[in-house]
Amino acid sequence: MQIWVDADACPAVIKDILFRVAERLQLQVTLVANQLMRVPGSRFIRALQVPAGADAADAEIVARVSPGDIVVTGDIPLAALVLDKGGLPLNPRGEWYTRDTIAQQLTMRSFMEELRGAGIDTGGPAAFSQSDRQNFANALDRELARRKK
Repeated sequence: MQIWVDADACPAVIKDILFRVAERLQLQVTLVANQLMRVPGSRFIRALQVPAGADAADAEIVARVSPGDIVVTGDIPLAALVLDKGGLPLNPRGEWYTRDTIAQQLTMRSFMEELRGAGIDTGGPAAFSQSDRQNFANALDRELARRKK
């Protein structure tokens, strides 16, 4: 098992949590992004730069993910593809995407895109908070502890 990170939009505090988890559990964490990413010197942490393109990082993650791998992403279509491959997508706010919720999330995403396309201001996501950071750390820790058993 390893952790893949859709790193272009992943908050730095989430990356820091993942770096600590990689070292503590000796678990491979790979950040995938269109741009060059600096990562700590570690045999458990690496950065993979992909060519520029709207979905290049997503395609690379989908091509490499194995069943049981965790994928950290806020991208709902990527999460759906990860679920199809047997991966476990987790968003940076600590919410797991599941088979039971992904269809509704894709529908809501499409609806919001239609509203924005019609010129309606839908606002953006709430600012990333300390509780989001804690929710992420807790969700990840629970899953990793479950796997240890």
